[in-house]
Amino acid sequence: MSKLKIGIIREGKVPPDSRVPLIPEQCKYITENYPIEIYVAPSSGRCYKDEEYANLGIKMQEDLTDCDVLMGVKEVPIDQLVGSKTYHFFSHTIKKQSYNRKLLQACVNQDIQLIDYEVLTDDKGKRVIAFGVFAGMVGAHNGLLTYGRRTGAFDLPRMKDYFEYKDAVADYQKMEWPAMKIVLTGTGRVGSGAAKVLDDMGIRKVAPDDFLNQSYNEAVYTQLDCSGYVTRKDGTAFSKRDFYDHPESYKIAFAPYAAVSDIMINGIYWDNNAPAFFSLDDMKSEDFKIKVIADVTCDIAPVSSIPSTIYASTIADPIFGFDPETGKECTPHQEHCVDMMTIDNLPNELPRDASKSFGEQFIQHVLGEYKDKDNSQMLLRGSVTMNQNLGPNFEYLRDYFEGKE
Repeated sequence: MSKLKIGIIREGKVPPDSRVPLIPEQCKYITENYPIEIYVAPSSGRCYKDEEYANLGIKMQEDLTDCDVLMGVKEVPIDQLVGSKTYHFFSHTIKKQSYNRKLLQACVNQDIQLIDYEVLTDDKGKRVIAFGVFAGMVGAHNGLLTYGRRTGAFDLPRMKDYFEYKDAVADYQKMEWPAMKIVLTGTGRVGSGAAKVLDDMGIRKVAPDDFLNQSYNEAVYTQLDCSGYVTRKDGTAFSKRDFYDHPESYKIAFAPYAAVSDIMINGIYWDNNAPAFFSLDDMKSEDFKIKVIADVTCDIAPVSSIPSTIYASTIADPIFGFDPETGKECTPHQEHCVDMMTIDNLPNELPRDASKSFGEQFIQHVLGEYKDKDNSQMLLRGSVTMNQNLGPNFEYLRDYFEGKE
């Protein structure tokens, strides 16, 4: 039986991403313990350098067309796709993102089996692989960094300038935080990562009721799951399962937090039919006190949980101002505006830590599925496209795919 050939592609999306799906040590482990060969396309932009792979005996090769499976991180530019291959990458198509419709069409037309990391789940429907923890970690850091720049109360270095996260923690221990209130939404991977950073910063976590009703002379944060910011429209009892299944039956109840918070860190998974946290009119109100929003969720308005997320910012230029009166971008750090941090590839500010964790998850949960790929229910569930068609779980994308919506 011939060995499975996996190729790690060079990231082609602009701006570039330096993360890798498998780090050098993981590639070596796989080749020594599985009937798998791994080839890596040379790249000067990775957080792990070519020589780190080559020094461990991993084959560096420009041409990956002989590989069975091609792995990347971000979307692959259409002109770089290789037809009739199995691909793993984050496609950003499953929520009908209009900017990637042509990518989805190209995968079908080129007979590509696109297995999106975001929809790889176990038999209970739980995701098995994600960068979410690191998105939350960097998002929380950047939210505080933005507030420090806005107020001048403290100066926090960029996360991207640390070699590893432990170096950031060393700086946190030296910081003196001003009194401020931070509301963190979400309790999944992203929310957990954000909470970890706030805890490592020494910022005290308080209960939602205390957060709303008490004053503090220190930095505090509270963390909300969906039961804390939505209620049923008909007044009946909240049910998390029902909210996930029928988000359109719920209305937002976030206004009390917007009235007392300085910083919002948004780390939820948002359904297009769920209510937004607030409207543009709400943001114009004197009762709206939030001055910094770190939107890790980063769905782009108008179909978004945060109406001021009008575009994704970048690691090179992470912050923009939003003027609620005009509904448009403005210079940040002005009193009348809200400062927005909306980077959509946040884990790339901690690329080595994030890549190592991601590769561990892939080896633990996904790699073994390739022993019998054709009968793997996990790989089938995660296949957005296959056999020159949409995958069986993604028929809901049909009108989007065909350009009808």
